[in-house]
Amino acid sequence: MLPARRHELILRALRSDGPSTVTALADLLATSQATIRRDLLQLEEEGLLRRVFGGAVPVNGHDDPFADVADVRVEAKDAVAARCASMVRDGQTALLDIGTTAHRIARHLRGRSLTVITSNLAVYEELVEDKDIQLILLGGVVRRDYRSLVGFLTEDNLRQVHADVLFLGTSGIRPDGHVLDTTAVEVPVKRAMIAAAEKVVLAADAGKFPGTGMARVCGPEDLDVVVTNTAADAATCEALREAGVEVVTV
Repeated sequence: MLPARRHELILRALRSDGPSTVTALADLLATSQATIRRDLLQLEEEGLLRRVFGGAVPVNGHDDPFADVADVRVEAKDAVAARCASMVRDGQTALLDIGTTAHRIARHLRGRSLTVITSNLAVYEELVEDKDIQLILLGGVVRRDYRSLVGFLTEDNLRQVHADVLFLGTSGIRPDGHVLDTTAVEVPVKRAMIAAAEKVVLAADAGKFPGTGMARVCGPEDLDVVVTNTAADAATCEALREAGVEVVTV
């Protein structure tokens, strides 16, 4: 079994069943305890679980409900959203992540001849009446306060689709360009979105530099473009450019 698949199954087991031992995980995945220990060490380094004596426990991160951040840095987010929307050509398929910036991107896509795939319930509500847009809502467990769908159903759905462009959200960007999230449950979905897209655009207003986050989503090598505001941290933007990422400021 490939390491990525083992990691997925370990996280799924912890999310559904709670804390688990190395022995139980080794039996579940039909692999050695030494392999499981190495997997747990890597997953802990990525902020996706916490190792304890003899096993691991799920990480319960905290993020702010959708309604609490919808009216924060509105002008900055809208400028980023408008620029992102302008990158989509008619006839293309756009994949929209969770979050308030993705919701604003959806507003700028209204009336366009496009396909939009999303796990963002706010995006769904924004576009559901738009007859010009073919709208695909991914399945999953509803996180009501966060207006999102998560879990293995969402991840499995994403393996069945392909998008021309993904607009990825984040809770923060580290100075070295690594993308973070505040809650572990969203990370596997974001990674599945990255795998499903031809082009990855990180939509991050200046307030996300450095931002916050306990779980690593991806590195700069997984990004094609970052769209942000002119006030974004210059050193971080330069680190992204040095990693080969196009940085667009608005």
